[in-house]
Amino acid sequence: MNDYENAIEIRDLTVKYDGFTLDHINFDVAKGSIMGFIGQNGAGKTTTIKSLLNIIKPDEGSIKLFGMDNIKHEITIKQQISAVFDQIPYHEVLDARKIGRIMREIYEEWDNHVYESYLERLALPSKKRIGDFSKGMKMKLQIAAALSHNAKLLIMDEATTGLDPVVRNECLDIFLEYLQDENHTILMSSHITSDLEKVADSVTFINKGKLLLTGYKDDVLYSHGVIKCKKSDFRDISPVDYISARLTDFGAEIMVDDKEACKKKYSGVEIDSTTLEEIMLFYVNSDKKEWS
Repeated sequence: MNDYENAIEIRDLTVKYDGFTLDHINFDVAKGSIMGFIGQNGAGKTTTIKSLLNIIKPDEGSIKLFGMDNIKHEITIKQQISAVFDQIPYHEVLDARKIGRIMREIYEEWDNHVYESYLERLALPSKKRIGDFSKGMKMKLQIAAALSHNAKLLIMDEATTGLDPVVRNECLDIFLEYLQDENHTILMSSHITSDLEKVADSVTFINKGKLLLTGYKDDVLYSHGVIKCKKSDFRDISPVDYISARLTDFGAEIMVDDKEACKKKYSGVEIDSTTLEEIMLFYVNSDKKEWS
């Protein structure tokens, strides 16, 4: 395989459905990093992931994984990636042991010793029907299988949604261990932004099929901020300087994307630090500009 800087490169990805368009999406995921892929339900995250996996055929654009075209080199690529979804893809009559036997026939680098060690670590019974597993156990089984064939790229689609905090933290620890190998990469789609704040190196926001923001997580959090002021002071701030503003009976909260420039332009104004969740909320409402 050729050397590559980005595990994923997406250029002008466009998918058109009746009533929805994934509209010219562009972003990269650097090798050896975790990207948080953020957006509301229906934003287009799953459509993007299914395009990556060549489950959906795009109307326009190109996708490269490990520097290779995802359609031309699909078989080679799929030996080196794992995808974990919010719904388990295995039949409920199977058990973990049988899943291992099936995977051994699919993946050239399947390692049953690694798989069994994950089953033991995650307290997963090998002979119990998957249909009798809890949601958390089903998710942990998917992760155990995903990490047992030397995959270079792990794609997570809302995989931690609905899990209790203890199981979520257990999964996040495993992902961080996986990233200790600099050749490993994770694309993690989630609307649980607190998880992504803990582990992500970069973030990409999409909303209604459009790319809103992509960049290093720390840069995004550093550059954005929230001005809190009276409604009378809010009118002094130019609309070109903010993403959107939440107006309440008590005043205004204004999201800006260049905190340092706003500090210079509006001297005396206090700008608070923000979170990925707040940033997503203000961007989602950017069409309205002002909301409550």
